[in-house]
Amino acid sequence: MTTEEVPMQDPAQDLESAVAVVGMSGRFPGARDLESYWANLRDGVCSLSTFTEKELLADGTDAAELGNPAYVYAQGRLTDADRFEADLFGFSRTEAAALDPQHRVLLETAWSALEDAGYAPLTAPSAAAAAGPPRTGVYVGGSPTEHALAAGTDPALAASIGALQVRILTDREFLAPWISYRLGLEGPSMTVQTACSTSLTAVHLAVQALLLGECDTALAGGVAIGSVRKQGYVHYQGGIFSPDGRCRPFDEKAAGTVPGSGVGVLVLRRLQDALADGDPVRAVIRGTAVTNDGSGKVGFTAPGVDQQSAAITEAWAAAGLEPSAAQYVEAHGTGTELGDRIELEAASAAFAGGAGIGLGSVKSNIGHADAAAGAAALIKTILMLEHATLAPTVDVTSPLAALRDSPLRLVTEAEEWPSRAGLPRLAGVTSVGIGGTNVHVVVQEAPERPSQAGTATHSTDTAANPLVLPLSARTEPQLAAVADRLATRLREADAPSLADVAHTLRTGRVRMPVRAYVVAGTRGEAADRLTALAGGRRDTPTDPLGEAWLRGEEVTWPALDGEVRRVRLPAYPFAGESYGALTLLRPTAQAAQEPQVAAAPDAAAPAAETELERRVSELVIEALDLNSAADLAQTYFEAGGDSLTAVHLAGRLRDEWGIDVPIQLFLEPITLKDMTVSICELKQNGDADGALDALLSEFEAES
Repeated sequence: MTTEEVPMQDPAQDLESAVAVVGMSGRFPGARDLESYWANLRDGVCSLSTFTEKELLADGTDAAELGNPAYVYAQGRLTDADRFEADLFGFSRTEAAALDPQHRVLLETAWSALEDAGYAPLTAPSAAAAAGPPRTGVYVGGSPTEHALAAGTDPALAASIGALQVRILTDREFLAPWISYRLGLEGPSMTVQTACSTSLTAVHLAVQALLLGECDTALAGGVAIGSVRKQGYVHYQGGIFSPDGRCRPFDEKAAGTVPGSGVGVLVLRRLQDALADGDPVRAVIRGTAVTNDGSGKVGFTAPGVDQQSAAITEAWAAAGLEPSAAQYVEAHGTGTELGDRIELEAASAAFAGGAGIGLGSVKSNIGHADAAAGAAALIKTILMLEHATLAPTVDVTSPLAALRDSPLRLVTEAEEWPSRAGLPRLAGVTSVGIGGTNVHVVVQEAPERPSQAGTATHSTDTAANPLVLPLSARTEPQLAAVADRLATRLREADAPSLADVAHTLRTGRVRMPVRAYVVAGTRGEAADRLTALAGGRRDTPTDPLGEAWLRGEEVTWPALDGEVRRVRLPAYPFAGESYGALTLLRPTAQAAQEPQVAAAPDAAAPAAETELERRVSELVIEALDLNSAADLAQTYFEAGGDSLTAVHLAGRLRDEWGIDVPIQLFLEPITLKDMTVSICELKQNGDADGALDALLSEFEAES
């Protein structure tokens, strides 16, 4: 069947098997957000970094390693990957420092992706027709990290916060559960691992879960931050890494890939639910498939032709379309001689019925983002669909000769993605993992969003009545950033209606302590008042509900006139401090190794405090990351304690001072100071809790 013979299928006619991408967020080399990511892709920017020797030495690279003539001073680096707004997610400073940077960045990206969909991250969406509570699944994966290795091999850190806590805060198997826990998501929560195809496999699993009804919404994607340091790599002849720090997919001169970092998360819903709920659909996933090469290849790490082709044809069959309907294919495209030639052979066979299908690989721009590579590729493709523009594969000068006899053509210059009669814009995205797991996803441009009926509120720039736009953040500078970004969005040519903006701000953002609002009747008026607010000036009429909002009250906003819907607005501006990785763990671990030495009494401690009470208080302050003994006026849970920390504290009290503490003591509504006194009394009275040993043994066995 030729492209012209493939019938156009209205997404509304095939709701049962289509999945909508309603939100997404990502950070990649050279791009802190998707707006800058798209600008780099469109303009053909290579975002791979080249470092100086001084930079590498300052970030901890061994001078002897730099002396190796095969050392390449390049990397696809993620800027500020060591920063994290810990308080927003309920982590103490001690926990945040131990938490792997991959976990930190993925948590923030999941938050932003939900906001991009117009949903408050702590109030996940559910299907309109679904009974019972919402079920949002999480399907993500990550890469091995320097941080996790350092933490897992540091016995002093384990002694400081507990071996199980170290594992939970650093192991990539807990990437998904942390998102589910901190965002209160009750659907399936799975950490996926298929090497380089991890994040696209996660998308496949999320799509299947939605179609099977296992969840109503799904977060899917991946993260790869091998190190937050500036690093290069050693090139080995015949290895997978490039000798010059550049990646040239499907080029005759291709000699290898470049290690990269990145994170990408997509919010998925069944298309039927997304359309019914007025979600901002960014693209439609029509079909997905996963295969494995099995033993049909020359070696475990080598790719195979047949099952790569099978993944493509099965995905298009699931979409109810012929592969020849594709206009573009975003390939895995590592820039390795063997991998690219095998992938081209497999894709050429699968798309044999087509002609002139565009081909590209984002690895030329950002390097190989490992577990996040598939998410980077899928997000790139969705952005191209949204902008009706094919982005170029960069640094290619001599496309593979095999392309001359292929239905595929390498896109090396930005070009318009043409529409066509009878078919929407369609693309395929491929990801291939070491070990042979191949994934292909069929992506279609979003259906045109139906115009809203009813009032002029949504068809013009003017609201029927002035509207209150509530804003909030954790700090004043962040509030100013929220106002400034929103003002910029409202001045853009495709800005949403003011009513939709008000609706999204009221229902799609988490309510935070630092608050402001503006009242406006037009987008231009709102933008000007938001700009004034960002500059520290209040230039808006007052409103009773707005004033209640300022006071921190739980405001019930009245229904807006006409039909309103969620729209994409700028996401929350995270502003966390640097918690680093690896090097910040060493001082903590070193301190934990030092012998217990009596320190000077705390100034806030009562004069009658015994030596044992002082030392127990110091242990509690350390475990809960408190500032001083004055914080012992809180209860255990008010101070941020949890069950794992309770078990850890109980274990140290038993091992170091022979005090058997009942776990129930930590649950009592008493101050930490009274708790320490009770612990010391247990020592004096010789009380014991026989259940503690069994509980500790269970946790130690699991870790």
